[in-house]
Amino acid sequence: MSTSALATPAWLDSQLESHDIRIVDTRWYLTDEHQGRREYTLGHIPGAIFLDLDTDLAGDEGPGRHPLPGRQQFAEILGRAGIGNEHHAVVYDHGPGAIAARLWWMLRWGGHGSVSVLDGGYAAWTSAGFAISTAHDSYPSAAFALSTALTQTVDRNELLDSLGSVQLLDARAGERYRGEVEPVDPVGGHIPTAISAPTDGNLDGTGRFRSPQELADRFVDLGVDPSEGIVNSCGSGVTACHNILAMHIAGFPETALYPGSWSDWSTSRYPVTTGPFPGPPPTAAGS
Repeated sequence: MSTSALATPAWLDSQLESHDIRIVDTRWYLTDEHQGRREYTLGHIPGAIFLDLDTDLAGDEGPGRHPLPGRQQFAEILGRAGIGNEHHAVVYDHGPGAIAARLWWMLRWGGHGSVSVLDGGYAAWTSAGFAISTAHDSYPSAAFALSTALTQTVDRNELLDSLGSVQLLDARAGERYRGEVEPVDPVGGHIPTAISAPTDGNLDGTGRFRSPQELADRFVDLGVDPSEGIVNSCGSGVTACHNILAMHIAGFPETALYPGSWSDWSTSRYPVTTGPFPGPPPTAAGS
C-alpha cells in the first residue's frame, strides 16, 4: 500500500486487483462542466468510479462557486461511492492534478490520510499504454466515519483580519491574478497581499509534479517562509488544493485553504488589488 501523496501509473497498474484500492476519476473542465463525465464514459482507468466536482465535491450552499459540503454529507457521499476508512483512494483527473487535488484535500479534511493523486493523471496513464475501460464501474457501498481533519481552513473574515500577517498564495493563472481577464467571477484582480503562484509552476515538462526539493525551492523563491502561516486561494477553492498538495510534497507544515476563494471574496465588496504585485493590506477600516 502506498503511503505517498503521489502514485505512479506503474504502481497503480500493479494494484488494480487489490480490494484495498479505490480509484476515482474527477475530470472536470471550467468551460464545460459535463466534459469530464463524457470523457469518463469514453474511457477510464479500469475500476475507477466517477465523482463530479459540482455535485459530489461541492455543497449546495455556502461561500463561493464550489462551497464545501458538510463533513457528514461528504462522508455519506464517500460511503455510497464505496470508499471506506479501510481503503486507499487513488484520485486522478485529465492530467495536471488540480481537480484530483481537491478530492485529495477533502479526504484529508474528513480525516482520511490514505489517499494519493495519480501523478500526471489520465494523460500519463494512457501515455504509458496501460489498459482503459468503458464499463460503468462501481464499488459496494462502505462505511466512512469522520475523524479529526488533517487540514485547515479560513473564511473570508478570518482572512481579512489576518492580511499583512499571513502569507496568502493565489493559484490562478497570472492574467486572472492581475485582473486582465476574469471569465467567471464578477470582478477581476486578487486579494490584497496575495502572491501569484499559478499551479503550472508545480509541474515539470511532462505534466508531473516536480521533485520535493524543486517544489520547496519554488515556494521559497516566491518569498514563502514555511515556518510562518500560509493560506491558499484560487477561483473557488479547487486549484488552491494543488498548491497545498505541492507544499505537502515539499515537506512544508500543513497549510490552510480559503474554500470560498476569489468567487467569495469578489462578491463581498472587500478590497481588491489589480496588477502584478501583491499590494498592501487594507486599512483598518477595510478600504
